[in-house]
Amino acid sequence: MDSSPRAVVVIGVSGSGKTTVGRVLAERLGADFADADDFHSSANIAKMRSGHPLTDEDRTPWLHAVGQRLADSLADGRSVVMACSALRVRYRDILREYAPGAFFLLLDADRRVLRERVAARQGSFMPASLLDSQIATLEPLRVGEVGVRLDVAGPLEVTVSGALAALDSPPPSVGTTSP
Repeated sequence: MDSSPRAVVVIGVSGSGKTTVGRVLAERLGADFADADDFHSSANIAKMRSGHPLTDEDRTPWLHAVGQRLADSLADGRSVVMACSALRVRYRDILREYAPGAFFLLLDADRRVLRERVAARQGSFMPASLLDSQIATLEPLRVGEVGVRLDVAGPLEVTVSGALAALDSPPPSVGTTSP
């Protein structure tokens, strides 16, 4: 990765490892780390805790706050890794308004793996009951989106190594899958 500040957005459904991968990746890159969950309003958190998925109306101010955090880091000359579900192309479009060169790492795994991970988590406001709605909402990276899909069923180190390799390569073809 060159020395210019970059925005890397680690995306995916609940249980895909966005926060875990994002933290390790930020450490390895010497970048700031932020978790988009920290930018949710108390109303959004209460809604998710009660088992109700967010609407686009709920998400819009949150996505703008996340985007502003990306822009602030870049404006300060710092790279940033953001863990953010960003499940739809239009959500990622909002983030690109703030960080046009954002690189998206789509973390993906089999539904069974995701369910096991969500069930094993403690302290999350996101109940396992919302996993299916997230999977249904997820839109893969499309043409024009710079990023890569990473299978996260294996060890964390394999995922992080795949992410680092993708970031050090020329922009990959959308839809590329890494180990």
